[in-house]
Amino acid sequence: MAEATKLIHKYLRHDKKFPHVWCPGCGNGILLGSLIRAIDRTGLTKDEIVIVSGIGCSGRISVYVDFNTLHTTHGRALTFATGVKLGNPALNVIVIMGDGDATAIGGNHFIHAARRNINMTAIVVNNNIYGMTGGQYSPTTPHGALATTSLYGNVEHAFSIAELAVMAGASMVSRGTVYHATLLDDLIEKAILKRGFSVVEVISHCHTQYGRRNRMGSAVDMLRQQKELSVRIEKSRDMSEEEMKGKFTIGVLADRDLPVYTQEYAKVREAAKAMQAKSR
Repeated sequence: MAEATKLIHKYLRHDKKFPHVWCPGCGNGILLGSLIRAIDRTGLTKDEIVIVSGIGCSGRISVYVDFNTLHTTHGRALTFATGVKLGNPALNVIVIMGDGDATAIGGNHFIHAARRNINMTAIVVNNNIYGMTGGQYSPTTPHGALATTSLYGNVEHAFSIAELAVMAGASMVSRGTVYHATLLDDLIEKAILKRGFSVVEVISHCHTQYGRRNRMGSAVDMLRQQKELSVRIEKSRDMSEEEMKGKFTIGVLADRDLPVYTQEYAKVREAAKAMQAKSR
């Protein structure tokens, strides 16, 4: 408890930005705890970090943490973050987005940030819904689920954020849940330290907009479901397709070394300077 209090006073704007706006039991509070614990373990100073977020419940995290922060427009967090990284490649940029923010209106930016392998960390909070903006269905809302824009059941099929990131070219992709907080600490720490575009998909819960409408019970019930439906990636390799039906994997899904965009861009700049020098 003493260590937790120390981190709260070290990394949160506890004296001017609280109480927070999240519903009691929201998974964003657990994620916030994991984030500051992971950052503390990296040894990075607050001035070496920039936290960028978009619009939505998870977007409020940038307001509560005591780092260099940007609270940006809906779907554009990665574009602002790219500008920060290109302007000062030495900064450690962490981008926090919701599933709708990152993969609906921001889907194009998400794909190409991964493809370019920009050296930053993207944390995508997947709660299967647009929570703050009214409970509309998102790209991760399951088929048949209810939302304010699918009163008779969602006719669209969800896609996997983590698998999209792997296929788009991210250097490291992992998935955790807010139930497995210790694992989440580790995944975020690894993602921050990884060179290249690293993605952490965080399975969270919105018991207010999603759980209540779909009769999934309380926040505790939804946390219990995360425990029951998740399988460690190492264990899943020995399970059949039938055994994995309805479940999802957690852990590091991809970890590879690829050329980093900022380093490649620096080479282009140096080549352009050399060519200009010769032409004088």
